[in-house]
Amino acid sequence: MTEKRLRAGVIGVGRMGQFHVNCYSEIPDVKLVGVADTNEAAGLAIKEKFGVEYFSDHRELLEHVDVATIAAPTSLHYEIAKDALAMNTHLLVEKPITRSYDDARELFRLAEEKELVLHVGHVERFNGAVHELRELVDDPILIQSRRLAPFNQRMASDGVVLDMMIHDVDIILNLVNSNVKAINVMGRSVFTDRDDVVMVQIMFESGCMATITASRATQNKVRNMTISCRDKYIKLNFADQEMSVHRMAASEHELRASGQDSGAKELRYMEAERRERIFIHSHNPLKLELQHLVDCILKRTERRVSVEKELRSLEVALLILEKFRRFNDSE
Repeated sequence: MTEKRLRAGVIGVGRMGQFHVNCYSEIPDVKLVGVADTNEAAGLAIKEKFGVEYFSDHRELLEHVDVATIAAPTSLHYEIAKDALAMNTHLLVEKPITRSYDDARELFRLAEEKELVLHVGHVERFNGAVHELRELVDDPILIQSRRLAPFNQRMASDGVVLDMMIHDVDIILNLVNSNVKAINVMGRSVFTDRDDVVMVQIMFESGCMATITASRATQNKVRNMTISCRDKYIKLNFADQEMSVHRMAASEHELRASGQDSGAKELRYMEAERRERIFIHSHNPLKLELQHLVDCILKRTERRVSVEKELRSLEVALLILEKFRRFNDSE
């Protein structure tokens, strides 16, 4: 294990970029050296608060760092990431990595050629609740997910598919672990000319079905997921980190088949539903995500999500977006 401290920088210090700045400043293996943003006031505010350098041009920052987060608008990700990889910089690019599948594949190819670590910022992967889901879910039958919020002008450059729904697409694809067989999409624009409300049905080759709803036209924040398996029903509220598992105890038929005998009163008890509350560890998921990035660089830790799965999540999200456009063009 090397004692080297990575020199880190953040490109784009809007709301998400500021979270990255905070987390990098708390990781022992990292020295936060600077930020870059075309918004001088925002960059200078970070400089004053954290005692780091500010650059108006991201290429100047890249001359001084080993690893960087790209939290700039999505439309800029590809060109900035290419510059960073050309300068031998390890990267975390906030989701979506690009608006093009081919561009994303090209960035991963460049990173592999230069033996650089390139991760996509899917912070929900490091959510304690999602970790518990991976332990609990087996052979799911039906998954239902809702991610709803009020409209925020700050996020108007991307629609809900690439800004919000992609989180749930990524979670579901990794839970089901089966190829997608069919996708149906409905949606509409409300406050912008982009996808503001979208409903998706996905059928997997395994037989699992998933319904995903994302909205930025809902005057209340809702983030939940329910999963039906053969022997359990799981309810997860992302907002308050509450998870419960509902199980049906052994039926009279199952008891008799196993050679057990029981009275009517005992059978009524055995047939009752059992509900378990799951304790969720409340660690900072973004800090865990960045620590994993650092470990992959310094300790050669195996990446949590393969490149193929990174690309698959983007590919499915882009297909949903294309089907949304076709649905609205046909009206």
